[in-house]
Amino acid sequence: MTSTASSSPAAASLTTLQLVEAMAARLDAAGVSFGHGTTNAFDEAAWLVLWQLGHPLHALDEVADDAVTPEAAAQVEALVQRRIDSRRPAAYLTGEAWLQGVPFHVDERVIVPRSFIAELLADAELGAELDAWLSPDTRRVLDLCTGNGSLAVLSAMAFPDIEVDAADISLDALAVARLNVDRHGLAGRIRLVESDGLGAPALAGPYDLILCNPPYVNAASMAALPPEYLAEPQIALAGGRDGMDFVRQLLKDAPARMSPDAVLVLEIGNEREHFEAAFPQLEAIWLETSAGHDQVLLLTRATLNRQAEA
Repeated sequence: MTSTASSSPAAASLTTLQLVEAMAARLDAAGVSFGHGTTNAFDEAAWLVLWQLGHPLHALDEVADDAVTPEAAAQVEALVQRRIDSRRPAAYLTGEAWLQGVPFHVDERVIVPRSFIAELLADAELGAELDAWLSPDTRRVLDLCTGNGSLAVLSAMAFPDIEVDAADISLDALAVARLNVDRHGLAGRIRLVESDGLGAPALAGPYDLILCNPPYVNAASMAALPPEYLAEPQIALAGGRDGMDFVRQLLKDAPARMSPDAVLVLEIGNEREHFEAAFPQLEAIWLETSAGHDQVLLLTRATLNRQAEA
């Protein structure tokens, strides 16, 4: 009598790469959504497999041909099944996300960091345009809506002479940011501030650079978000009917907190159409990122003052 082999990868010894491919097929078949550090099933599977096996996330080529024991494969399968069943982002399952090669703690108290502003801070080529707008005297930076503190940390790493205020309305988010600031040894240069927008007296400035990845998703898009995004704190995503509620107040308040040559770098994701409809006279400079020229914009203090006077 011929036995029937189990369809489970755990039933037979596989290489790491074969296990990644099997888990990618499973994620694809389940129809999960991506966008929290990966954009496709293979990369997401590689993340989960390597993490569960205790390998660095960049080590797939090095361990691709390594044999995985059935016991270890079963642990990987269980993790991937949790990803499928819960529809939670992989970062919540691993407790870690990477942004521009830098590791950060994440959990359900914060959205998974994925801001394209990070590229402007850590990538020399993409960051050159931003650097050209910064004054040589840039010393004080504000990361508004800091979430888990990733942009504040990357700012401090990119500019060793600056001090950073990292602000958020959520005490839960600030608790996670504290973990990341301490993790990277930057407590002496990054101050965490609880604030609703720029409302806290501690954010009086003046700042030479303000970074902000605010809640900007419009109401119709919020209603259509897949479960992976709905697993994140909605306060960090929902931007009102047209996505611009937070941005409107920010643009009114920012000039008074900016030094004369300061700039505001603002991420608005896929909301450029709504941004331009809300601020038709505003002279924005759209910065290039890996996503193109319509995700992140730059505004000078002079531009914001002209907008206020219009």
